[in-house]
Amino acid sequence: MVWHTVPTLVQRVFPERIWNGNPENNRIYLTFDDGPVPGVTDFVLDELAKRNQVATFFVVGDNVCKHPELARRILDSGHQIGNHTFNHLNGWKTDLNSYIESVVQCQESLRDLLAFEAIFFRPPYGLLTQSQAKLVRETHQIAMWSLLSGDYDEQLRSEEILEKTKIHSAQGKIVVFHDQEKTAKVLPNFLPHYLDYVLDQGWSTSTL
Repeated sequence: MVWHTVPTLVQRVFPERIWNGNPENNRIYLTFDDGPVPGVTDFVLDELAKRNQVATFFVVGDNVCKHPELARRILDSGHQIGNHTFNHLNGWKTDLNSYIESVVQCQESLRDLLAFEAIFFRPPYGLLTQSQAKLVRETHQIAMWSLLSGDYDEQLRSEEILEKTKIHSAQGKIVVFHDQEKTAKVLPNFLPHYLDYVLDQGWSTSTL
């Protein structure tokens, strides 16, 4: 089951995390997690470029090391990059030191390969402990989301992903997609239609 929207109560419990953008500026905030992955991330970049749209990519450090040219293309295309740990760790299943080490290692990969300092961090799966969050906040703003597309769920048809995401979209929403191997087949079936929908609503896109 996919929870497409985050309950207001959850957002209030963690007010120090970013859940939404400005709801009054006619913008929507597109984000993509888990890349860069060849054949997927470049598809996303091409589709965004066709529509002059921008997004924030929360990258996995190991993927940046494997595909630095693709990571560089994200920045060169005018998009934002955020830290998503080096090994896509589940904070609830990882001890504090190992988790922070993975955050630091991802940051170092961005610094060494791209000469870039990420200021935003998104926990994989949206899960991290309070102790982990406290330390991460010393160096990063924790960016969550207000709308989850569910594109990673193999039980959802592309038509359902598109319809649910459109229904819950609104100005100021931070929307999560994934540019990873698991979504390689489904993204082409719905993402172009969703990006067109954003244009049809008269919304502009913005990085975080």
